Amino acid sequence: MAEESPDNTTPLLRRPWWRERVTNVSFTSSLRLKTSISSELSGAVGDLGTYIPIVLALTLVSNLDLSTTLIFTALYNIATGLLFGIPMPVQPMKSIASVAISESPPLTVSQIAAAGICTAGTLLFLGATGLMYFLYTFIPLPVVRGVQLSQGLSFAFTAIKYIRYNQDFTTSKSTTARSWLGLDGLILALVALSFLILTTGSGEISDNDPELPISPLNRSRNRVQRRLRFLSAIPAALIVFLLGLVLCFIRDPSIFSDIQLGPSKFQVLKITWEDWKTGFIRGAIPQIPLSVLNSVIAVCKLSADLFPEKEASATVVSVSVGAMNLVGCWFGAMPVCHGAGGLAGQYRFGGRSGASVVFLGLGKLMLGLLFGNSFVRILNQFPIGILGVLLLFAGIELAMASRDMNSKEESFVMLVCAAVSLTGSSAALGFVCGIVLYLLLKLRQLDCSGFGFNLSKSKSSVDEQSSLNP
Repeated sequence: MAEESPDNTTPLLRRPWWRERVTNVSFTSSLRLKTSISSELSGAVGDLGTYIPIVLALTLVSNLDLSTTLIFTALYNIATGLLFGIPMPVQPMKSIASVAISESPPLTVSQIAAAGICTAGTLLFLGATGLMYFLYTFIPLPVVRGVQLSQGLSFAFTAIKYIRYNQDFTTSKSTTARSWLGLDGLILALVALSFLILTTGSGEISDNDPELPISPLNRSRNRVQRRLRFLSAIPAALIVFLLGLVLCFIRDPSIFSDIQLGPSKFQVLKITWEDWKTGFIRGAIPQIPLSVLNSVIAVCKLSADLFPEKEASATVVSVSVGAMNLVGCWFGAMPVCHGAGGLAGQYRFGGRSGASVVFLGLGKLMLGLLFGNSFVRILNQFPIGILGVLLLFAGIELAMASRDMNSKEESFVMLVCAAVSLTGSSAALGFVCGIVLYLLLKLRQLDCSGFGFNLSKSKSSVDEQSSLNP
């Protein structure tokens, strides 16, 4: 069995959970670019494959105020970019959104807000008391990898559906097969997919590759390196997203006449006791375990893998999710969290610093202040196939985080956890099964000599007696 390296253990085990502190927060270093501005801009749109469909569906089904959501999520993006110094995403709380869209009757805006506030309060409590860090410290790495693998594959499966079939976001269901031709056809999606593969490859950035010494053998390699550096500098995801925006106006020119400039007015929601009860039972209860696992534990582990010099703190991430929603949800903004899939997507397309999400926040803020709720008319015509392509890359990048499982035992736990999560449609169920399996495997290796069950010792004693008494 391969020896376990320090990179394959939970990094936070180096410090006792009760002594964790927030350190090295520097806004200047948070915005220091590690790659080109074009790469950071491309990474900024890396998580829009999940953001746009959920926001659009909540706006159409639950009458979510899109202007308020854009403005608050923009402020969240800017704040998290400055705080964490990595492309920490701000994504919708998916379980709450799923209940609000697909179940009958759909949740109202007040009930969605109540669910978000209850979830946020729980995460804020876990973070402030140190319990979240305690959980992150003692949860086995293979179980975390199983959650990441299942979430990544789930995103990838959804992305393939977006590419192959037309979507009805008001019912969260696929409809007819997507035609080959047209401004949202299969050919367009495949062209976008091919363009992203040719420009970004498997997700590596080639800017820092040194030139090899000049020789006939190395000349060809240097040419390849220069071509890869040129391709890596192209803001591929941003180009694809901007193409989708242009196609929105081509598909429906009446958008121009329907646009009304200016944001909507902020209003504090009136949340009744019935809204609190419904939001907590239907929305918060299924969302809390998902937020603990994917929005805090998985995203912290992924940040340690991608940015070991800027490891995200489980305490800070948990408190951040709580603080965001305890402010924005009262004004009707969509409940949000930090998702591992969003971080993987932004990293995949070139995001390497907090500047990436700051750029995204500035873009959202401009759209929210300029177009307000009329921006939903634009999003309603956005090519779903292009969203599927962006989501596919984000899902695959997240799933690839599980490639560091070096032993068969670790891979076994990870794959069982992922399989249960996918077939049971619940990351919490897969997590529980993964923990139980991990404990059973450790129990199997437990030394029971203190209880008189040391089998190896008993066997040697029998052999010794048989040799003395032939």
